[in-house]
Amino acid sequence: MDAEEIRLRLEKSGLRCTPQRYGVLAFLVEHSGHPTAPEIFEAVNRLDPRSSRATIYNNLRDLVQTGLVREVAVEGRAARFDAKSTRHHHFICDWCGNVEDMDWYEVPAPASGAVGKRMVRECELIVRGLCAKCAPGRASR
Repeated sequence: MDAEEIRLRLEKSGLRCTPQRYGVLAFLVEHSGHPTAPEIFEAVNRLDPRSSRATIYNNLRDLVQTGLVREVAVEGRAARFDAKSTRHHHFICDWCGNVEDMDWYEVPAPASGAVGKRMVRECELIVRGLCAKCAPGRASR
């Protein structure tokens, strides 16, 4: 995705294309490793030292709220962020905390009685276990 596409995505979502917001989204588009907010802050700040921690965190919040970025909650660890625009699920390693993308497949919606008066927008799957790097050393224990 080039600079113009990033600018257009921001504007279509109703967000102004500020240098800091552009920097956050551009970094996430270029890095598929599901970075944490501090990692994003460090990377963006290397390019634009004017970016405060609060500005980066506020921009992440705005990008998540508009759906341009997904926040992946990892229990007991820092949240991770993902700007991959295609639908996909996530696998989270219990041992190392690595977050990996998984191909999308439809997850059946819960039975209407299970959700009560809630309105389900989407069902996404987070699979937890041991990643390919951690599983071999842990399987025999």
